[in-house]
Amino acid sequence: MKIVILDGGTTNPGDVSWAPLTAIGEVTAYDSTPAELVIERAKDAEAVIMNRIVMSRAVMDALPKLRYIGALATGYNTIDVEAAREKGITVCNVPFYCVETVAQQTFALLLELCSHTGAISAVTRAGGWNDAITMSHSSHALFELYGKTLGIFGFGNIGQTVAKLGLALGMHVIVNSRTKRALPEGCTWVDFETLFRTADVVSLHCPLNDGTRGIVHADVLAWMKPTAFLINTARGAVLDEHALADALNSGRIAGAGLDVLIDEPPKADNPLLTARNCILTPHIGWASRDARLRLIRIVADNLQAFLDGRPVHVVS
Repeated sequence: MKIVILDGGTTNPGDVSWAPLTAIGEVTAYDSTPAELVIERAKDAEAVIMNRIVMSRAVMDALPKLRYIGALATGYNTIDVEAAREKGITVCNVPFYCVETVAQQTFALLLELCSHTGAISAVTRAGGWNDAITMSHSSHALFELYGKTLGIFGFGNIGQTVAKLGLALGMHVIVNSRTKRALPEGCTWVDFETLFRTADVVSLHCPLNDGTRGIVHADVLAWMKPTAFLINTARGAVLDEHALADALNSGRIAGAGLDVLIDEPPKADNPLLTARNCILTPHIGWASRDARLRLIRIVADNLQAFLDGRPVHVVS
């Protein structure tokens, strides 16, 4: 089988192996592929593996040998699944491969807002410990999570894992989600407004769809406590970035930690780049080496299951 990986550079920048896929067929891997070269590079492929490449109806029309599209991700919004279905092309994604690492990133952002570890380390290395007028922690106010309320919007696998971490830190956990399920002891279902009004930390873990796009806007941010933090490791477009920047700069909320933005990478005029007490990371919550190894293995397992006539994780 001829397999073409069109944009594997983010998944494998050279520190992991495509071996699970090379064991299945003849693999040609590209770090990235501009739109104008997709058809040329994939023209002989029976299986295309991609992350953010647009697989439109027109692209599929130009690839008559194509039988399979494997997403190097959980999301598959750049694939025209209806066109694939009509053409008998199987499309598979990879759910759950980065649950733990995204939950870890959620708390990395939150703990930086609470403990300012990076900033305090810089002050200390510059001699600030010796120069402190009173106590060594005086350069940054510290925020304790124990006994505080963590509000989780979206309670899928990542939201559930974040809840466990919050409980382990002694937090009270409140939850709002489209789908209700059994909650661990220490967690409580609340409505959307109550979650934002009550929580000391709001963490977003909802999918991006027509119902959640822009759902965290200025009016919702106005419900939050002025001491509250907002964390987003879901999708950038679930919140209004201009409204969040205004809320941060005015002191309406205390801080935000974001691993996702609407435009990635952000445009130079994105207001969050200069917003007060806003921590930004470049959509890396999924990208631990362990998670990427799992991702490649599951992508290969998906393809092998397709070849064996028992496809799994099918979205088309």
